[in-house]
Amino acid sequence: MLKLQFKDSRQAPIWLADERITLGQDNRNNLVLADNGVSLFHAEIRRDAGHYYLSDCASEAGTFINGERISGRYQIRADDSLQIGPVALQFIDPLKASAKPDSSKKWFLQVIQGENEGKKYPLSGSMTFGRSVKCELCFNDAELSRRHCEFFLKDGVLEVKDLGSANGVLLNRGKITAATLQAGDQMQMGGVVLLVIGPKVEVVQAHDEDATVFMPMAPVARITKGVAASAAAAPVVPQEAKPVTAKPASTKVAVLLVSLLVVGAAAFWAVSVLA
Repeated sequence: MLKLQFKDSRQAPIWLADERITLGQDNRNNLVLADNGVSLFHAEIRRDAGHYYLSDCASEAGTFINGERISGRYQIRADDSLQIGPVALQFIDPLKASAKPDSSKKWFLQVIQGENEGKKYPLSGSMTFGRSVKCELCFNDAELSRRHCEFFLKDGVLEVKDLGSANGVLLNRGKITAATLQAGDQMQMGGVVLLVIGPKVEVVQAHDEDATVFMPMAPVARITKGVAASAAAAPVVPQEAKPVTAKPASTKVAVLLVSLLVVGAAAFWAVSVLA
């Protein structure tokens, strides 16, 4: 059995237990929707052989399923979104919902200034914001465009896009055309200021393979002036060269004496011959 729940959680979900359920402004409906843009008898849901079928009751604004206006009998399935005037609803299967938790409930927009101040709006899927009654987030502010901006929630990431509004979208006091939102961000559209409430989203920075990588330099020992001067004065000896060994002084004296004796002997011999 399916349930019909309000996306703004204005009241508890209702079970689709009756064979016929009517929706509209008139108090005789099974589900009374006292909102502008809702006809007296707007739409009806019928249960037939375990299946649910939705029909529009010639309403002025029309009935929409998943963003498309229906013209005839439409078979409803779990997770279908229903739009009746400014009211956004969703058909859920409690058995599937318990097995698959809805992560979109973690994101909210809270009005901190302007119309409906203090009210919190849960976000899911794609939701438009503006003055039009066809917007999921409808505000009656003269400074807003009919379709001012749109919120997208997918895989836990919330984004916003300006839909060509006249007065623009301010995110943390800066004008943007599109942006990824974080918890704690403040947005202003016209006279409405919204606070973004949700989980913290970690943004992983992509690795740039072409980026320049700076390597640390090897440490260089400092040289004092005294050491540097000594190093400059010292002779440079090649590592491959062998040092020349100097002859001792005693060897030089012996060579000199021998030379003198030889010279003296030669002189004595010459004198003897001449005599």
